[in-house]
Amino acid sequence: MMSLFNSTCMECSQLITQRYSTSFSMGIKVFDKAYRASIYAIYGFVRFADEIVDTFHGHDKAELLQRFKADTYRAIEEGISLNPVLHSFQLVVNQYKIERELIDAFLYSMEMDLHHHQYEDHLYQEYIYGSAEVVGLMCLRVWTNGDEQQYQNLKAPARSLGSAFQKINFLRDMKSDFDERGRVYFPGVDFRNFSEEDKLKIESDIKADFDHAYTGIVQLPKGVRFGVYLAYVYYTKLFQKIKNSPAHQVQKQRIRVHDGRKVALLLSSAVRNSLNLL
Repeated sequence: MMSLFNSTCMECSQLITQRYSTSFSMGIKVFDKAYRASIYAIYGFVRFADEIVDTFHGHDKAELLQRFKADTYRAIEEGISLNPVLHSFQLVVNQYKIERELIDAFLYSMEMDLHHHQYEDHLYQEYIYGSAEVVGLMCLRVWTNGDEQQYQNLKAPARSLGSAFQKINFLRDMKSDFDERGRVYFPGVDFRNFSEEDKLKIESDIKADFDHAYTGIVQLPKGVRFGVYLAYVYYTKLFQKIKNSPAHQVQKQRIRVHDGRKVALLLSSAVRNSLNLL
C-alpha cells in the first residue's frame, strides 16, 4: 500500500530529526499533529545534505552531493523515491508547492562548503540565505498552507529567525568548524585572533535578527506558534550563554544548553503560551 510506504518514509525523517537535534525535535513535538510530519521531512532532507559536506570524509563529497541533488529533483518530478528521506521531502514539496528556487539556494549553499573556507561579506550573506533562511521559508510554506498573503507577511521575519539561528550555530561551533573543516564563516574574522570586538559585532547582528523574527513568531498560525517560540527561547538562552562567555572561551569550547535546562524552558514557555503572553 502506498500509504504504508509514505508513512514509513515520514517516520524515517522523524527519527533522523530526533537523533540529530533535541532542540528542534522538542519544538516540533508541540506543533499540532497536522504539521509535524512535514517539518520532520524538511529537516531530514537538509540534515542529510549537510552530512554529506560535513561528515563523509574520505569519500568524494562533490560526487555524493551531485548525486543527492539529481535524486532530489528526480523524486520531486516523478513523485516517488526509494530513498525514504527524499520520498518524504518530495511529498511535502509537491503538496505545499515549495519553490524550486528555495531548494536550489539550499543545495548551492551546501556546494559552497566544499569550495570555500573563508566567507567574505557577499558569500556570508548568500550562505546564510541558502543554508538557513530558505529552510525557514520551506517550513513557512507548510505553516501558511496556501495562504499567499500570510506567507508574504511572514517571509521577512522567518528569514531573520533562520539567520539568527545560523549565526548562533556558527559561534557555538567555531572550534569544530575551524579544527575539523578549516572554515571561518564570519567575514573579516581571524579564528586565531578572535576578539571581544569581533564577538560583540556578531552579537549585535544576532540581536537585530531576533528582534525582527519575534514580530513574525507572534503572528504564526496557532498550531505552530508555540513550537517555533520554543525553538526561539532555546536559542535565545544559548545566545545569552555565549554573550556571557569571553571570546577566548567561545573560541575553545562548544557552549551548550543542557537537557535539564531545555525541559525547564519548555515548561516556562508552556505557561507563557497558556496565558497568551507570547
